[in-house]
Amino acid sequence: MRKSGILLPISSLPSRYGIGCFSKEAYEWVDFLKEAGQSFWQILPLGPTGYGDSPYQSFSTFAGNPYFISLERLVSYGWLTEEECGSAGLGEDARYVDYGALYENRYDLLKTAFERSRVWENADFLRFQQEEQDWLDNYALFMALKDEHEGKPWTVWEDALKFREEQALREKSKELEKEISFYKFLQFEFYREWLELKGYADSQGIGIIGDIPIYVSMDSADAWAGRELFQFDEQGYPLAVAGCPPDGFSASGQLWGNPLYNWDYHRASGFEWWMRRLRFCFRMYDVVRIDHFRGFDEYYAIPYGAEDARNGHWEKGPGIALFEKVREVFGEQEIIAEDLGYVTDSVRKLVSDSGYPGMKVLEFAFDSRDSGSANDYLPHNYDKNSVVYTGTHDNETVTGWFCGGLKEEERKMVREYLCETYRPDEEMYLPLVCTAMASVSKLCVIPLQDWLGYDNRARMNVPSTTGNNWKWRVRKEELTDELRDLIYFAAKRYGRIL
Repeated sequence: MRKSGILLPISSLPSRYGIGCFSKEAYEWVDFLKEAGQSFWQILPLGPTGYGDSPYQSFSTFAGNPYFISLERLVSYGWLTEEECGSAGLGEDARYVDYGALYENRYDLLKTAFERSRVWENADFLRFQQEEQDWLDNYALFMALKDEHEGKPWTVWEDALKFREEQALREKSKELEKEISFYKFLQFEFYREWLELKGYADSQGIGIIGDIPIYVSMDSADAWAGRELFQFDEQGYPLAVAGCPPDGFSASGQLWGNPLYNWDYHRASGFEWWMRRLRFCFRMYDVVRIDHFRGFDEYYAIPYGAEDARNGHWEKGPGIALFEKVREVFGEQEIIAEDLGYVTDSVRKLVSDSGYPGMKVLEFAFDSRDSGSANDYLPHNYDKNSVVYTGTHDNETVTGWFCGGLKEEERKMVREYLCETYRPDEEMYLPLVCTAMASVSKLCVIPLQDWLGYDNRARMNVPSTTGNNWKWRVRKEELTDELRDLIYFAAKRYGRIL
């Protein structure tokens, strides 16, 4: 059955206090999606972010981002006042998130709410601690220790803590009991609010497409507490780290720095950690998009300490065995394989054998440097078991791409393909969006910026850069009746309304 959805990160929602969150505007956005004839809301990873503010570099695989907790909700509980929230200095720009202001000031508000909540007397909180103990205890202790070490990564902590000596951890757990309880409180409130919002979306017929990064951050509770899961040496440092090789877009490749999995351990354990991780995701989302799917076939290993990605090499991943285990444990689940980038025959076979739909990105279809693989992204070559996007969070907006990112010969290719000879460049976004909607792909997901026709000032992320990403937000007044009606018309015209 043909369906469509919109990609919009939680952080990009309109809200009063500096960043999109689980406030009433999130519920209004669900209503907008329903009225626009959409079936899905795709978001980015929900984890707490560190340096660079990337949702793909989180302090935990399981924890949620405290920035998304609704301050209005805390006011309604009597734990904060509107005056305190309004004067906290959380950023004045409704268009872009000020992460520096949030880092400096939002946690102070949350700590005030924690003190007033007396949450340690709350039976639901006590139950939450018990139910989520397998990840929550390590995460809360990890964050409390990071605070004590002024944010420094665990790899430079004193050996007793770095190597998790039992007595040292027991002493710190007692010494930092209040700080640990604070971080557990944040997770309790995050999940209470998120599951309520997801429940509302479900009631309105809007499914949530979540995003699971293939790798975890080096500076994470997962790496600190589960070193056996990764390729570490005896000193606690990785043998190699993740990235991707040089290509036409980057002469030195991409050095991500994430620890690589010890796949021999995972196979021997029956992929137990992955089953826990995916069980968690299936509870959190209706559909799970698995990032960098080709890394399960082969992954690029870069020597630890290398300055760039040029000296890496390919190693074999777990292949279909992992996904056979997923099917054995969970049955059939809704999963999207992010199979972008350099796709080999073995990657194509893995995607095919898994049965999961792969991704098609329209912006990749008109690359004059690579007409061979570009043909895979031309709509007339799609198969039904695929998910089509104009672009992703890592790409230019479709207007920015067409007006600035393409060569003249490539713009000509686009116009000839779409039979759009006379339309001004800045208006070409709509034929491109409609071409994606008209394709045979069973699901079409359009970033909201592309429905609005915005240029690269609305771009979410430029890979391999830091400091100016993950900031864009939509203003409430931009979610107009006219926009809603346009999206509904397209969904109806191209058979994507149930």
